[in-house]
Amino acid sequence: MIETLYIEENILQHPRVLDICARFPRARKITCGRYGEVFNPKAQSFRLQKQKPALILAEKYKGFMLKAPPHYGIGARHNYYFSHMLNCLYDCRYCFLQGMYQSANYVLFVNYEDYFADMRTICAQTPNEPVHFFSGYDCDSLALEPVTDFAKEFLPIIRDMPNAWMELRTKSTQVRHLLENMPFERCIIAFSFTPDEIASALEHKAPSIFKRLEALVKLQKQGWPIGLRFDPIIYEEDYQAHYDALFATVFTKINPDALHSVSLGVFRLPDKYFKKIHKLYPEEKLFASPLESRQGMMSYKTELESEMMQYCTQALLNYIPEEIFFPCSL
Repeated sequence: MIETLYIEENILQHPRVLDICARFPRARKITCGRYGEVFNPKAQSFRLQKQKPALILAEKYKGFMLKAPPHYGIGARHNYYFSHMLNCLYDCRYCFLQGMYQSANYVLFVNYEDYFADMRTICAQTPNEPVHFFSGYDCDSLALEPVTDFAKEFLPIIRDMPNAWMELRTKSTQVRHLLENMPFERCIIAFSFTPDEIASALEHKAPSIFKRLEALVKLQKQGWPIGLRFDPIIYEEDYQAHYDALFATVFTKINPDALHSVSLGVFRLPDKYFKKIHKLYPEEKLFASPLESRQGMMSYKTELESEMMQYCTQALLNYIPEEIFFPCSL
C-alpha cells in the first residue's frame, strides 16, 4: 500500500517510526529535515499523487488541540478538534482537504504523547465539566488504523481522564481494535453517510454505505456509543427521494434508541478551496450545482440550503428524538 516513506531526521529512531518502517520493509525510505519540504511545495500534482500517496512521518510542535468554532459540537460547552494526520485515504470530491493542501501525501505525526499532555492540561482546567475532543478533521479517524494505531493509543488515555470525551469520525470499516476492547460511553464512533447514489459518484475509495452500516451495527451491538453524521447534504434534483431512502436504510439496520447523536450539515467550502478543487476537477457535476459565495464560503443558495436542511431535519425527526439532533449551518 505504501511504497515511499519520508521520515524527518530528528525522529528516525522514534519507536513508532521504527514500528511503521518494519511494517513496510520494501518501501523506499527518504530522510528529510521537516515534512513541509515534501508536503508544502507548489506545483505538485494532487491528482497524480492521489494515485499512490507517500507516507510522511513527522513530529508536531504546536497546535495539538484546537478550540472548535462556536456552535460546533454535540452538547458540551468545551469543544476541541485535533488531527493526528493530514490527508485522507479516501478521495471524496466534496472534501476541503483537496483545496487546503498542495500535496495528496499523508502526514502522520508520531509524537502522540504531546497530544496526550495537551488533553490532560485542557481537562484539568474544568475538571467538573465534560470536554469533547473531535478527531477526523484533517483525516479519517480510523481508515489507516492498521498503520497508525491511533485508536489503540488514544483510547486508554481518554478512559483515564474522567471528564474527557472523544469522537472518532469515520467512513472506515477498520473497527477490529474497537471490537476487541470493552466499549465505554465517553468514546463516540461517528459514521458519515450520504445516499448510495451520491456516495458511489463522489466518495471514491471509501467503503459503501452498506459496509459502513455493517461495521456500525457490530459496534452498536457490542455497546459502543454511535453517532450518525449526515454531512454534507448534497443537492441533486431528486435529493428528497435519495435521503428518504438513506434514512430508511440506516434506521432499519440500527437501533435508534441506542444512538448517541445525529448531526446534519450542508455542503460548504471556503472560496479559495472551492476554486482550487474546481480547477482539479472541472468536469465534476457537483460544482455545477446552484452554489453561491457567502461570507467567504461557497455553499448552496440560501433558499435551497434552507429547504434542504428543513426537509432532511423533518425526515430525521421521524426516527430520532430532537434532544440527540445537532444541525449545523453556516
